[in-house]
Amino acid sequence: MAKSLVTLEKGTVCSAWNYCGQRLATGSGDGTLAVFDSQDPASSSSFTCTSKSRVHEDSIVKVVWVPPEYGDAVACICTDGTVSLCEEVKEDAQPLQWKLCKSFKSNSAKVLDIQFGISLRSLKMVAAYSDGHVKVYELLDCLELKNWQLQAEFQNVIESVFTFSKALCLSASISWNPQGGESQESSFVLGFNSDTSQLNSSKVWEFDPAHQRWLPVAELALPGDKGDQVYAVAWAPNIGRPYEVIAVATHKGISIWHLGLDPDLDGRLSVEKVALLSSHKGEVWQMEWDMSGMTLATTASDGVVRLWQSNLNGAWMEQAAFEPTS
Repeated sequence: MAKSLVTLEKGTVCSAWNYCGQRLATGSGDGTLAVFDSQDPASSSSFTCTSKSRVHEDSIVKVVWVPPEYGDAVACICTDGTVSLCEEVKEDAQPLQWKLCKSFKSNSAKVLDIQFGISLRSLKMVAAYSDGHVKVYELLDCLELKNWQLQAEFQNVIESVFTFSKALCLSASISWNPQGGESQESSFVLGFNSDTSQLNSSKVWEFDPAHQRWLPVAELALPGDKGDQVYAVAWAPNIGRPYEVIAVATHKGISIWHLGLDPDLDGRLSVEKVALLSSHKGEVWQMEWDMSGMTLATTASDGVVRLWQSNLNGAWMEQAAFEPTS
């Protein structure tokens, strides 16, 4: 029998669990960041609000946790495009408090999505903007979350000769390679929902340490689908597979892609579309893989959460569906 773990206040817009599911951060329409903790983490008991602070004047539309290696911190994307980075700190004899330690502001374009990734050298943050640009920031000091440096800026296109100065992007989705930084260079997948077809298709970007730049190494779209607007992407953890698995959601459904590990002579990775999942009746909002990379959870505007798995023959099927109770 299902039980309620937490009751969110009216006005809550977004939420995110930390890496181990023991803390929940929420953002509200009035710019308030709230953090909920379990009274007994070992038993997954109900959660209570342990901290609440207003970090911005505008609504918070997305909350993203910083990797736990860098402490307890979250980034909040606000409706005006500002990113507020907040950290839980203890000062003198005061109890733990959440405080704003860094704001990323843009005079023109708004931030649509951000994600953090750990590289071989440091923590990186990739941000996608409403004008189709992508910025990669690098943390300069692992002990100071306020010290960031812009490492790269580019657009989500395969051919660098193409640039689009008047692109209008409604949303973007980023997912880092979960294994990046352990034994290989950093990589992430990115797709846009925009009015510019060349920007939309999901591309896999990988860092080239020899030339200190980010390169597109794969495009996850069939020739007739390259202009499709992308709603969400999710890179699966890899435990021993000879290929990577990435999910991409468009209006046609959720595509499951296999990404090769060995580049060709041009540095590109092979791709294969192995499934199209189309049970959702509406735009897919979010996708998440479990820790094994075997089960994909998806949710959409139809209000249903669906779980997907592939069988022993490689065929992907829906395993469960959870509909809202009210």
